[in-house]
Amino acid sequence: MPKKLNSKRKLSRRQQQDLDIEIGFIEGVVQRDPHYVEALQILGDDYTRRGKFENGLKIDEQLARLRPDDPTVLYNLACSYALTGQNVAAISMLSEAIERGYDDFKWLLKDPDLKRLRSLESFKSIQEKIKKARLKL
Repeated sequence: MPKKLNSKRKLSRRQQQDLDIEIGFIEGVVQRDPHYVEALQILGDDYTRRGKFENGLKIDEQLARLRPDDPTVLYNLACSYALTGQNVAAISMLSEAIERGYDDFKWLLKDPDLKRLRSLESFKSIQEKIKKARLKL
């Protein structure tokens, strides 16, 4: 499953238009098959790239219902929570993602989607989980 892309990168007008066309197409696919996981993943990433964080959150929540044990799905949901200002939910979901096996800690610690979380006191619990998880690897 692809990781969330840097949501802060500025898109050109042409890139925005292309992304809007892709979003429209994938929305149609998902409307016909709301359980099509790969299409949902693309749509969630596209919404995030386009700055439509609330839409991306809804997709990530849908994916988490379809794949509740998938650590990457849970990680992406944590990113969506962070991007929509739901810091407590984001920290909780990051913790769950690590417990379920998410282990790309290098990315987690630099992912721009999680930037606002790193200054929180509660982020220390995530750093502790990372330390413990690395010992198991």
